[in-house]
Amino acid sequence: MPGKREAWAEPSPKDEYNADLIANTRPGDWRNPEPAPVYNLVVIGAGPAGLVTAAGAVALGAKVALVERNRMGGDCLNSGCVPSKTVLRSARFYADLHNATDFGGQDPGRVHIDFGKAMTRMRGIRARISRDDSAERFRELGVDVFLGEAAFADPRTVDVDGVRLKFRKAVIASGSRAARPTIEGLDEAGYLTNETVFDLTERPERLMVIGGGPLGCELAQAFARLGCQVTIVQKEPQFLPKEERDAADILAHALARDGIQVRLNTEARKVTTHGGEKRVQLVSYDQESTVGVDEILVGTGRVPNVDGLNLEAAGVAYDEKRGAHVDDHMKTSNRRIYAAGDVALEHQFTHMADATARIVIQNALFLGRKKLSALTIPWCTYTDPEIAHVGMYVREAREQGIPVKTFTVPMSEVDRAITESEEEGFVKIHVREGTDTILGATIVARHAGEMINEISLAMVAGIGLKKISRVIHSYPTQAEGIRKAADAYARTRLTPFIRTLTTRWLAWSR
Repeated sequence: MPGKREAWAEPSPKDEYNADLIANTRPGDWRNPEPAPVYNLVVIGAGPAGLVTAAGAVALGAKVALVERNRMGGDCLNSGCVPSKTVLRSARFYADLHNATDFGGQDPGRVHIDFGKAMTRMRGIRARISRDDSAERFRELGVDVFLGEAAFADPRTVDVDGVRLKFRKAVIASGSRAARPTIEGLDEAGYLTNETVFDLTERPERLMVIGGGPLGCELAQAFARLGCQVTIVQKEPQFLPKEERDAADILAHALARDGIQVRLNTEARKVTTHGGEKRVQLVSYDQESTVGVDEILVGTGRVPNVDGLNLEAAGVAYDEKRGAHVDDHMKTSNRRIYAAGDVALEHQFTHMADATARIVIQNALFLGRKKLSALTIPWCTYTDPEIAHVGMYVREAREQGIPVKTFTVPMSEVDRAITESEEEGFVKIHVREGTDTILGATIVARHAGEMINEISLAMVAGIGLKKISRVIHSYPTQAEGIRKAADAYARTRLTPFIRTLTTRWLAWSR
């Protein structure tokens, strides 16, 4: 059922890297500590939100218990950001090899892609990063780490496999998991999610990706570049349906250019198996077709991990779609219990888990009044080119009756993008009309995720486009596209009246 919390499983294959990962995140010889009489904070979930909460609280002198039912590090370390971005980097390397002649190199001909080595590299890097999230490290920080199933026994007590943890405050940071779509025959045929796709050691020759959100687009492109024949199926008329249309269109062209069969406005209705082949029945504009593949990767969203926590006993309101219900201070309906990260958020990003954990530390332990609504939230889809956004979209501003002026600079007008042959994309910045106040921005570029941080900083600091136009940017860099957009704003301040005055002054001063 959606939201069901499944028992933890060892990663595959059983090699030295996964052995290190398990030793750090789920050590077999781990002994849970004797519980304290009462904890300042009990944290359920050792993903990014839980780890930041526990580390921050114990550093401030709190007595903290951290409970994890699966592996330390959560989705981000084990099956999310870390493995996916590592695989994306290997995929980009092979894509660049194919383009060698564009940079004066020899045509490599048929490039041999070692899928197994790319996945081995991923496992090695994941194991290395897991040291920072390890159970032993958090024990050394002073956190009481409990590995086991957590459930509320009452509004002030958490039960961990029969051991009771009393708390003054608690934080639900149990995260989310891949949603299971209702497609006839899919369960019987078998499929991959982000939680299992990184266990692959051999390349599937034909892969279907169902879902055109960030996960689906990123992995479709990565696997195509690693030599798979990829079909991506999206029910909506565009990929990344929440993003601006021109950004999504650039992505669609990029995926097609990488040899991916793009199927928009298409729904997967049924899956059957014949021999070792999975056959997926697709429906688009009432036209049916069948595509045969070796593996199916599902990326159709996520659901919060709320099942099994016995939130009713704690007096915490929740539902299986939205997760734990929280107010603007991240407090649940039980005033002693807060929630952070994916289990309570619409925007399910690692950096949002981190940010809300910091809100919870202040509000739960020190009577703080930090607000979720006060956050400026950037995000990025790590395709090639990347698509990054912060703040409002034009449609959101118009819905709120806010007049908007947009300044757009194509990356083809940015010298560094030209020298790098990375001209696809744009910098687009929205301001409140008549002012230089930044309302939001979208950047499409190979390094958009790095570039968007300058806009995020400006918005948080209250810096407008006028001041950005005065900031000296290193030349040549792709971030110069931001300065060019700011210069475009500055030119709008040169009204006919101002130009008349400056012309008269210069004529007089000759």
